[in-house]
Amino acid sequence: MPALRKTRFTAEVTWLGCVPDRGASLRAQPTEAVDATLSGFTGEAHSGTARAACSRFTMLYPKGTEVRNTRQITILSEEELAAIAAELELERLDPALLGASMVVRGVPDFSHLTVGTRLLSPKKTVITIDLENGPCNLPGREIEAESPGHGRGFPVAAQGKRGVTAWVERAGQVAVGDAFAVFVPSQPAWQPEAIAAAAE
Repeated sequence: MPALRKTRFTAEVTWLGCVPDRGASLRAQPTEAVDATLSGFTGEAHSGTARAACSRFTMLYPKGTEVRNTRQITILSEEELAAIAAELELERLDPALLGASMVVRGVPDFSHLTVGTRLLSPKKTVITIDLENGPCNLPGREIEAESPGHGRGFPVAAQGKRGVTAWVERAGQVAVGDAFAVFVPSQPAWQPEAIAAAAE
């Protein structure tokens, strides 16, 4: 059985950006095209085949432990960005303020795509989705700096709409306007409670 199933949805790239130095600023610099290598997007501070583990995974290993980098890029949904902006009473939310690597449109409930979903571009570049990206206060500070009074509510407004982290599985170029096909894992969802209940 094939490991993946092609969906009817297409993720069209509407924005690209890179954050050259996250220590200096979270803000991304917009670009029309980027080279996607097995280490991530060229010029992106989160690129690399390995990274230091962050506080999100302290249940597994101490912060700072070297681990495989599955958080090379951050992908946001144009539709979800619009929903966050409306919640914050903003006309538009600039993805650069969120440190985004890529913004796409056309995929409903994008932030909750199944882990392991593949995005395949016409150039055969493949990006694999890792996990939903949880909201934090850092983008809120950038929003507040640009639109005083609107940034503090970001973590709540962005809950379930913050996009996903991802990594490059097959290298190639990505450009604004590329239409990625969406492939989801063909395996059924894990349902241990239902199986345990049926066995009783």
